[in-house]
Amino acid sequence: MFTPIETSIGAFLLHQATSNQLYQNGDILGLSGYLRRLFSAPTKELLAFFTGMVASYVPLKALAPQLITEYPAVQISPQNALVTLAIGALIGCGTKMSNGCTSGHMLCGLPRLSGRSAIAVATFFPTAVITHHLANPSLSSPMCPGSAPCYTPVYPSTETTASLLVLAVFSIFAARTIPKLVAQVTAAPTTKDAKHQPADTHSAARLTTQSFSGLLFALGLHISQMAHPGKVAAFFSFPDLQHWDPSLALVILFGVLPNLIENQMKGFTSPPSFAHKFSLPTKTLQDVDRRFVVGAAAFGVGWGLTGICPGPAVLRAFFQPVWGALWIGGFWLGGKLNI
Repeated sequence: MFTPIETSIGAFLLHQATSNQLYQNGDILGLSGYLRRLFSAPTKELLAFFTGMVASYVPLKALAPQLITEYPAVQISPQNALVTLAIGALIGCGTKMSNGCTSGHMLCGLPRLSGRSAIAVATFFPTAVITHHLANPSLSSPMCPGSAPCYTPVYPSTETTASLLVLAVFSIFAARTIPKLVAQVTAAPTTKDAKHQPADTHSAARLTTQSFSGLLFALGLHISQMAHPGKVAAFFSFPDLQHWDPSLALVILFGVLPNLIENQMKGFTSPPSFAHKFSLPTKTLQDVDRRFVVGAAAFGVGWGLTGICPGPAVLRAFFQPVWGALWIGGFWLGGKLNI
C-alpha cells in the first residue's frame, strides 16, 4: 500500500546520504560502482561505506523495528539459484555498460543535470515497467493484499512517526557534524589552510563520512521500503491503478529534487570539505552510444523482473546470505563480461 510518511522520510535520508558523500568527500554515491570495486579494488573507504550500511540495523532495530525489511522467503533449489545468479549477472553487466544504476544516475546524476543520466533513467525505468508487466501479467503484489487499490494511503501511528523523525534528525545531524569534529581532531597542527595539507590529512574524516553515508543510505532504503522488491514492483504496475503503489514517486520528490536544489545553490566551484576537488564523471551526452543504452535497458530488465537493484541487493544479502552470495556472485560475473 501507499506509505507517504515513511517513504518521504526515507527518501530524504537518501538525499542526505548522496549529498554528504558529494559535498564532504566529493564523490558520487553509485552503488553498482561501489559494489564492483569492493571485489576488484577494495579500499578502506569502500569498507567503511558498507560497514555503515550494516550498522543501520542497530538504530533501526532500536527505534523502528517494524520498518526493517522483511524479505520473501527463498527456496534455494538449483533452478532458483541459477535464476538468481543470472539476474545478478544481467544487472552487473548492464550497470557496467551504462556506468551506473538508480543511485548513480537517478539520485545523483539527474540532480547534476547530467544528460547521460537522463538517457539512462529514461531507458531503464520504462524498460523495468514493461518487463514487470510481461513477467507478471496479473500485476499482483504481496504489498497490496485485499481488495483496496494499492494507491490507498496508509499512515503510521503517532509513536512510529515520532520515532522515525527522531531517528532521521539525529542520523542526519551526526552525519553532518561528526566528520567535521574528526577532521578538527586529526588536522595537522602546522597549517590552517586545508588546501596545503597533506593528501591524507582528512583520511579519518573521509572514512567517517563514508560510514555515515552508508548508514543514511541503508536507513533510507529500509524506511522508504524501497529495499523491499514487492514495493518497487508495485510501482511498476502503472498504469493499472488497482495494483499501482506510487510510493517510488516520492523518492523523486524528496530524494532527487532536494539534491537538484542543493546542487544549483552550492555548485561545484568550491572544493568539498574533505577533498581538494570533486570527483565527478567527465563524460557528457555526446558520449552516449549504443552500448550505453543497451546496458541501461539490460539493467531495466533485471530490475523489472525482481524489483531489486544493487543497493537493496546489498541489504538483502545481510539478511539472506545464501541469496546474497548468488546474486552478488552473478553481479560480479556479469561485470566481467566484455560486451
